[in-house]
Amino acid sequence: MRLVIALGGNALLERRDKPDAEVQREHVRRAALSLAPLAADHQLILCHGNGPQIGLLARESAADPALSRPYPLDMLGAQTQGMIGYLLVRELANAGVDKPAVALVTQTVVDPGDDAFAAPTKFIGPGYSREQAEEAAKRLGWIVAPDGERWRQVVPSPEPLRIVEEETIRALVDRDVVVVCGGGGGVPVAEDDIGRLTGVEAVVDKDMTAARLALTLGADRLLVLTDVPAIIRGYGTPEAEPIRVIDADALAEMPFPDGSMGPKAEACAWFAQTTGRPAAVGALTDAAGVLAGRTGTTVTPPTARR
Repeated sequence: MRLVIALGGNALLERRDKPDAEVQREHVRRAALSLAPLAADHQLILCHGNGPQIGLLARESAADPALSRPYPLDMLGAQTQGMIGYLLVRELANAGVDKPAVALVTQTVVDPGDDAFAAPTKFIGPGYSREQAEEAAKRLGWIVAPDGERWRQVVPSPEPLRIVEEETIRALVDRDVVVVCGGGGGVPVAEDDIGRLTGVEAVVDKDMTAARLALTLGADRLLVLTDVPAIIRGYGTPEAEPIRVIDADALAEMPFPDGSMGPKAEACAWFAQTTGRPAAVGALTDAAGVLAGRTGTTVTPPTARR
């Protein structure tokens, strides 16, 4: 099968981890060990998140006295694609994947008039106490919001309209190359009337970019692999329980937080509704189990499409 797999940025750097290089390398190594068995039998297109990583770079850039102004998010997003893509390609080879693999810096076209620019929801960077977050917001000009028990910076997350490099990705996948692309949702760019591209101050959601790539490339499955074992019904309540199988239409009607499970559920529901093929959400450490439906949440096409 042709699989598009979205890897959560929080799974590559867990919420309470120190953002050290060795910590991230170890998480990527474990991810590669989980993904390697799939590469033997399937075509793989891997997208990855970058929320923790781009937030770290943005904080360092904002605090650097040598800079006249901080680096923009589109350039920082390109940096994270190179860093995480390099680690994934290296560790996949170390895990025994004998197919060629390549990390491709990817640009994603967005609409500068997207409503997301007026209502930032995408979490980036580490978590803080409310007091620390409010102090950073005042000092650095951030917008902050609660993410579970912690507070984090939020930035605009516009809808991905088109992946600039999609034909290059298709050509590589057709030759059975493992492609790491769409990192951090892809570098957000705006396109003018004559096709010129300009970077945009935003972070595109990697789950929605993965879903769009999956549709464009004719993928058989969309997998969203993250740091939770399944979609949870009633999360944070005494009645919380994992969902094993759910119809895409039913999932689309369920409320989820914008910055965490919301985009994952939206991406899976949209892919299943649009293509009539299943999607799934589950733990990055059990990719094969999520694909087989033994673990995680399987999102089935609407009943009318089966």
